[in-house]
Amino acid sequence: MRLHQLRPPKGQKHSIKRVGRGMGSGGRRAGRGDKGQKSRSGYSRRLGFEGGQNPLIRRTPKRGFTNIFKKRFAVVNLETLSRVEGVDPITPEVLLKQGVIKKLHEGLRVLGSGEVGRKVTVHAHHFSESARKKIEAAGGKAELIVAA
Repeated sequence: MRLHQLRPPKGQKHSIKRVGRGMGSGGRRAGRGDKGQKSRSGYSRRLGFEGGQNPLIRRTPKRGFTNIFKKRFAVVNLETLSRVEGVDPITPEVLLKQGVIKKLHEGLRVLGSGEVGRKVTVHAHHFSESARKKIEAAGGKAELIVAA
């Protein structure tokens, strides 16, 4: 293969401009314009820098805080638990295996939306008061998992 046989790749729309290689390659400024900080080699600017002006991130008011100690729970309603058939007791591991919950996080929390149609034992890290009452009214047990 010789230089005159080279062709641009298929689908290429523009020829690649070789900048900074003399006057024959499209000019003396290499596409950086005339003078100034951005035309110099080694120039870099940190994210959010606005030329010394107070940046937007510092001008906007800050509110609230993020609690880094907050515990996240996998939340399940009673109506969801009633769809889990043929399993007793219902544990977090069973719900993970059946795809009812995607991730356990710090534990399982059962809320009282919906009804439990059958007698079932549920193991969880937390129960809402209405969920506990509805499970026990159906003849089941709401057993608390105590984290070690």
